[in-house]
This record gives sequence, C-alpha cells and structure tokens, in this order.
Amino acid sequence: MSDDTPLPRSRLGRLARLARVSARSGTQMLLDRDGDGAAKKAADALGQLRGLATKVGQMASYVDGVVPEQHRGAYEKWMKGLQSAAPRSSPAEIRALVEDQLGEPIDRLFAEWTDAPVASASIGQVHRARLPDGRAVAVKVQHPGIIAAMNSDLRNAGLVEGTLARMAGMRKFNSREVLDEIRARFREELDYALEARRQHAFAVLFDGDPRVRIPAVIDGRCAERVLTTTWAEGVDFDAACAAPEPERADWCRTLWRFVYKSNLVGGLFNADPHPGNYFFQPDGRVVFVDFGCVQPLSEERRRRATALHLAAHARDHDAFHAAARAMLHLRGGPYEPRALAYLEACFRPLFESPHRMTRSFVVELVESMKSLILDFRKGDDDGYVPLPDGMFFINRLQFGFYSLIARLDAEVDYVAVEKQFLPESV
Repeated sequence: MSDDTPLPRSRLGRLARLARVSARSGTQMLLDRDGDGAAKKAADALGQLRGLATKVGQMASYVDGVVPEQHRGAYEKWMKGLQSAAPRSSPAEIRALVEDQLGEPIDRLFAEWTDAPVASASIGQVHRARLPDGRAVAVKVQHPGIIAAMNSDLRNAGLVEGTLARMAGMRKFNSREVLDEIRARFREELDYALEARRQHAFAVLFDGDPRVRIPAVIDGRCAERVLTTTWAEGVDFDAACAAPEPERADWCRTLWRFVYKSNLVGGLFNADPHPGNYFFQPDGRVVFVDFGCVQPLSEERRRRATALHLAAHARDHDAFHAAARAMLHLRGGPYEPRALAYLEACFRPLFESPHRMTRSFVVELVESMKSLILDFRKGDDDGYVPLPDGMFFINRLQFGFYSLIARLDAEVDYVAVEKQFLPESV
C-alpha cells in the first residue's frame, strides 16, 4: 500500500477526515448488506491518517467483538492491510530523518539500505539494511509528521474516547485518569529510545528461552525516532493459522508463555498484540517485535495477578474471588458479583485447562463487559468502581491476545505452560 497524500497534522484537518469516514461508513453500511464498500473506504482513509486512526483500523481487523457481526468479514478483509502495510512515507523523507537522527549519511551508517519498506504501520515503517560488519538489520523509522498528527489526536478528547470505546467496548471508563493513561502510553510509542530500552528488558527476561525470540537492539543505530534491531524472519500470522494443529498448539504455548511470564515474572506487559508483531518459526518458536506500548506492573499488582493465576490453577473459586476483590478494589453491592463472574470467565482457559479458545468465546467476553458497564452506567449506589489506575491496557491485551489465540484454534494445557515459569513469580 502506498500513499502520496500529505499526512494531515492539524487537529481540524484530521477531525474533518475522521468525520467523513464515520459518516460514509455509517450510511454505506445501511445500504450495503455486507458493508464491503464502507469497509474499503474506511480502511483507506484510516490508513492515510495513520496515528491513532490507523490503530483503530488495526484493532477492527483482528479483535473479535469490535465490529458488528454482520460486517465483521468485510472489515477484516479491508482492515487487514493496516496490520503491516499502512501507507508508506517517501524514501527521501525517510533517508533525511535517519541521517538527521543518527548524525551521519545513510551510506556510512549502513553498508546496504533498501528504500522500499518491508512493513508500514501506524507510527513508523521498517526498512531492511545491512551493517558494515555484515549483519542484517531491521530499521524502524517514524513517519515524518507523525508526532504532530498523534499529538493532535491525543489532544482531541472525543477521538481518544472513541478509541477507548472500540478498544475496551464501553464508554463509562472515560474517567480523566483512564484518558490520561491512554495518552501517556500512546505518547511513549513515539519515543523509540524508550522502546529500545524496553525491548532490551524483555530480551534479558527471556534470555536463553528456546522458543521466545526477541531481536537484539543495535547500539549506535538508535535514536528517538529510529530503532535498529537484528533482522528476524518467519511466517506471518495468516500462514501460522493455516498450519497443522500440532504446530498451532506449539505457537499458542509460546505466545501464552511470553505474555504471562512477562506479566507475572517480569512485571511488564506488551499491550499491543496485533498479528504483525509476530513471526512464527518451526518447533514453536516465535519472534516478538514492537515494544512501543509496554505497561509496567507495580509489585503489589504483580503479586495479586499471580494469586489469581494460582487460584485458577487450583480451581479454587473462593481464593480467586478474594484475589479479584483486592485487584479490582470491589466494595460489594450488585456490581461485585457481576464483576467477579466476568473476571472468572476471562480465566476460563486456566479453570478449564486444557482449553480451546474460540472466537465466539472472545465475542462473549467483549459483550459481557459492554453489558456490565451499561447495566451500571447510571452511577447509583450499586457498588460500581472504575478500573484501577493502570488497568485499561490489560483489557486491550486481553481482548486482542485472546482473539489471536482463538484464530490459531488449538487445544492447549495452559496451566502446564504456566507451571514452567510461575514459581519464579512467587
């Protein structure tokens, strides 16, 4: 996918385009039974806007329950291109930015440089290059103008709230604290120097793991807007989903291990689980890329999360509910049993392990959360409590990650997977 249209940077310009996307999509879905035309136009427009708008399109392409069921097929088809092929920035702009950030000409920084990007996403695009010592590397470079565009989006409370509604499935979580959390995480994605440090932290955590592969960061070739790592290869997510079930099950085990060891042992989680962030290799190996949206867990929250997992392993519902009350700061009333039931449903892959994740199960979770919030949205004395600070992106991870596991469609003993690393978290 290419794009010669200038990236809109002003708040008003981006709002105008987003308004046109919304109006056209809504009208066409009423007239077009499968929504195909509306989905194609929405994908094109969101891709051209990049930034937060493209993130919405990416989520619509793979998170079950985001798009209405009758239009899901059409939207997945057209939004899928945004997973790793959002519109590209020009070679001249990219070269100029790399040289400005790293302080030397391209031909001195790299022995080889490929102008055509191998992937393009909401914030940056990736180029293949070779270092003077012969190592193949991936160079992620931000789209010129993306900082101004993202800042325009993040200053627009309505757009952030709309993104929140699509990512979490509700609007009642739109407290000032949650909106500030979203803005903070997305602004961090613009800092590739921070991402380099986080990627290194994940690499240390999984050093020596035979199946979790994290490309090494190349010191001296990174800056605030440029990130260089060792080159990684593997089949893409669609190819992985088409593989025989034993291979899919191995990859599910690796994905589960990466997510929950990161959370429960490392106190970190990568909250952007879209399919373009994984390369699948033989023998269950998975290469993980993109550590821009990472949220640290406090030690207290990490311990409480560990207690939830251990209780689910033991199928101890009383212990699980006690840990959940502490985690979510529940205070009784009609809201509490509904919240506990919802969280217990989220842990069904452990309570019922071995488990086969299904897309209908993920949709059920998303719909359950929507109804939970809608049923208690009036603010009566019903025991409702907002999400604790730092919890919003856990829901983004939950829905997105489960949607990917469901598409791999394999039965896995997830308790056995966690028992391999959970003793390290206690």
